[in-house]
Amino acid sequence: MYTALLQHNFPSFEAALKDDLARHAELCHFNAGAQLMRTGQYFRSTLLIVSGLVKVYREDDEGNEFFMYYLHPGQACALSMVCATKQQTSQVMAKAVKDTEAIAVPLMYMDEWMTKYKSWYHFVLETYRSRFEELLVTLDDVAFKSMDERLEFYLRKQQQALQKNMLNINHQEIAADLNSSREVISRLLKKMEQMGKVKLHRNAIEIKQL
Repeated sequence: MYTALLQHNFPSFEAALKDDLARHAELCHFNAGAQLMRTGQYFRSTLLIVSGLVKVYREDDEGNEFFMYYLHPGQACALSMVCATKQQTSQVMAKAVKDTEAIAVPLMYMDEWMTKYKSWYHFVLETYRSRFEELLVTLDDVAFKSMDERLEFYLRKQQQALQKNMLNINHQEIAADLNSSREVISRLLKKMEQMGKVKLHRNAIEIKQL
């Protein structure tokens, strides 16, 4: 029933794999803001994103968030794959940034398809590699960049992920993602506005020249 979605987002999948997905997987719909993964959750399936945008992040005991990466159509979360196959609980959280559709692949088929379909095997390996590289970029960002550099990098990633210059996000949300304070973020954004890089609106930031 969703062959077209598979063909558009996962064109490298073999025809037989697409048939198996159509038979055994389930198409799920998530409204913007909906929680897809929670810390401590066991997985019965992994999600292949076919539309929308998903934010993956960590949360500490006090509810502070630390942004990790986005999942776009045609991608999957490597951490959910690992947790599902090893029957371990999730150490990350994920929520839909905008209305999202995803194909839920049941745990019982994930290992079987690794040996049955080369395209699935390569997709899983590429998912691990891509998410690991994104985590390295995030780690470098935290370890080696100043907060103003991190903020500019963060805004560029938001702009690219959402594909628009007007970002509907407030200073507190940015501070949470960057593990900083609202006061620091507000001060740096004001400085960026004075430099002509952004324009600040109420609960929104317009990207001008980054």
